[in-house]
Amino acid sequence: MRKVILLLFLTVLASCKTKQAAVTTVPEVTSTKEVSAEDIITNHYNNKTNFETVYIKSNVRFSDEKQTQNVTAEIKIKKDEQILVSVRFLGITMAKALITPSSVSYYEKMNGTYFEGDFSGLTQWLGTDLDFSKIQNMLLGQAFDNLQQGKYALAKVDQGYELTDLQSGNTLKSFILDQENFRIQGQAIAQPEQDRMINVSYANHTSFNEGTLPLSVFIHAIQAKEKTEISLNYTTVTFNEALSYPYSIPNGYKRILIK
Repeated sequence: MRKVILLLFLTVLASCKTKQAAVTTVPEVTSTKEVSAEDIITNHYNNKTNFETVYIKSNVRFSDEKQTQNVTAEIKIKKDEQILVSVRFLGITMAKALITPSSVSYYEKMNGTYFEGDFSGLTQWLGTDLDFSKIQNMLLGQAFDNLQQGKYALAKVDQGYELTDLQSGNTLKSFILDQENFRIQGQAIAQPEQDRMINVSYANHTSFNEGTLPLSVFIHAIQAKEKTEISLNYTTVTFNEALSYPYSIPNGYKRILIK
């Protein structure tokens, strides 16, 4: 359960890094002169999602070489302010995480442990930048990074367009957007030297009054040759409800440190 929590709440988005992360297994990639990377990015950000809060209930399937687990997750997001995630097994809350722009905290019942810290320690531990916006964007099917601040090579692929970051150094980043609506279909981050990668793909985009949200999120991560897969299937999505965010670490839990 601890590994599920770490991956789902924290590392899933930054366990990123091996060259295959260029996200695609597409047989043929060709350059395109029909549109520019700037055009695609502009059209992508025309897909605005306007909300104050979003409530998501999701079925979650976690698997690695040793185990497969099925749980449910309740995700409450107050836009740009906080994310509360509750993981349940057979209706019993097994773990909770509270993420804000300045802090990360979670606890899990199985081992009676908890973590409290900020993104600087997690970034150093994971070897790549991690922040609140990246986690929020991943859950909502938006690009990890602000694409308007980067420089990208453009290629035409079967799913649409692939943007490859030209400024990320030893960290390789790529984004696939569909050619009709310019929504994110997949995104990946890789650091080949550390043999770590994350590839996130999205499906079942559904329109709401507030915008479009993918109802299926599939995460494939490799870290030191250990493979992990997490699939999230959103079964309930509601916007702009008055949500509460109850969170407190139970007495007697042992704090864990990430070094």
